[in-house]
Amino acid sequence: MIKKILFVLLFLSLTNTQLNSDSKINSIIEGSADAKVKLIVYESLTCTHCATFHEDIYPNLKKDFIDKGLVKIEFKNFPLDLAAFNASKIAHCRNDGKPEILHFLFNNQKKWAHVETLEEANNKLIKILKDNFSDLDFKRCTSNKQIEDHILEDRINGVKKFKINATPTLIINEKKFDNPLDYENLKKTLKKLI
Repeated sequence: MIKKILFVLLFLSLTNTQLNSDSKINSIIEGSADAKVKLIVYESLTCTHCATFHEDIYPNLKKDFIDKGLVKIEFKNFPLDLAAFNASKIAHCRNDGKPEILHFLFNNQKKWAHVETLEEANNKLIKILKDNFSDLDFKRCTSNKQIEDHILEDRINGVKKFKINATPTLIINEKKFDNPLDYENLKKTLKKLI
């Protein structure tokens, strides 16, 4: 609970501050830039429902729409605690705009996110990086100010523009979509827009 309070305080202290935009951090995006449907998903890497989205919904979405050039998806950061904040920094650390690390962190969420303290989460993330992504250094990734600003800016903009208050939240062509974990409903909605 204390880590959530500290995160909220950090978030609130930055909402009225101009974030550094000197260095461009790439958003994590998949799909054709020309896709008729633009889907945004706001998520937190410690959110179990977000992990469910990545495990159960995303593979079908990718196969049925993204790989066919019909939908472009952008993964936006909405960390709910400091562990998710650090994991988001790791997902963006290569700054290549590719979702490989993001998907990996969601698919392995049970190995690092379900712990009692931030220190435990950090230690598990350090081990995961060492075992799977040797090119990424936890300290370098988590101390990058430009990445930090990018993540906080995603969160601030989500609240301001779409009134985001839970994760995952899907935005389809600038409109909120209810029940993001119901693929059949999502599929029907997307088909109507294509």
